[in-house]
Amino acid sequence: MKLIRFGKKGKEKPGVEIKGKRYDCSDYFEDWNHAFFQNKGLKKLKNILKKKGKSLPKVSEKKRLGSPIARPGMIICIGLNYSDHAKESGMDIPKEPILFMKATNTLSGPFDPVVLPKGHSKVDWEVELGIVLGKNALYLKDEKEAEKCIAGYCVVNDVSERHFQLERGGQWVKGKSCPGFSPVGPYLVPRKAVKDVLKLKMNLDVNGKTMQKGSSSYMIFSPSYVVWYLSQFMQLEAGDLISSGTPPGVGLGMKPPVYLRPGDVVSLEVEGLGRQQQKFKAYG
Repeated sequence: MKLIRFGKKGKEKPGVEIKGKRYDCSDYFEDWNHAFFQNKGLKKLKNILKKKGKSLPKVSEKKRLGSPIARPGMIICIGLNYSDHAKESGMDIPKEPILFMKATNTLSGPFDPVVLPKGHSKVDWEVELGIVLGKNALYLKDEKEAEKCIAGYCVVNDVSERHFQLERGGQWVKGKSCPGFSPVGPYLVPRKAVKDVLKLKMNLDVNGKTMQKGSSSYMIFSPSYVVWYLSQFMQLEAGDLISSGTPPGVGLGMKPPVYLRPGDVVSLEVEGLGRQQQKFKAYG
């Protein structure tokens, strides 16, 4: 079972994909949102699928896929969370997770085009493992408790404008929060369906050329540790999205750096979580 959302942007309906077939769950659930996750929605969904299963309305493969989760309360990102990416960036291994935020209105579908922002010059790509919270969490006692708070995992492209992020002063958020800068999906895969979250292959291509090829095994701080750590500082809520860092191969790390231009096509994948693709378009 993989969670999906389908339909026109802003009017998506909740659904599931099972063995390559897509089904509409909107008769039973409003959305894959905070209320769904906080109220044991995944357990209720599994029970409905056992009873109704293939009798649910089918969804055409031609239907647009949106983000597999509704707009979250927070999108929290972890910087330099891969040892090989930290080395690529010429920076020390962090002693604690580096945190920054992205605006939640950057959320977009896995195949939606991304418009390059006005005044852009250094738009970059980052394939990342997304962590979705399954319940509210604050002051968790350990990683074991934190792991139980994870609903599932998804693919995220943490699109970044490096000029805005690094050369315009202030926090990283301004280089991360341009419209469409958080393509998510195509699926949310429940936590228990992922055998080993620290052994997932990750890759990203630009115009068919491999740029990133890595593995979650190089993560410095595991998903459960990240959730535990964040809960010591802030109230995490069901449906929140954590983008957990990227392996090496970003445009910023190349010599000379390489950045996206109108017409470029980015394809990315995390093993077992699906593949997404975006075409980058000029503003205006």
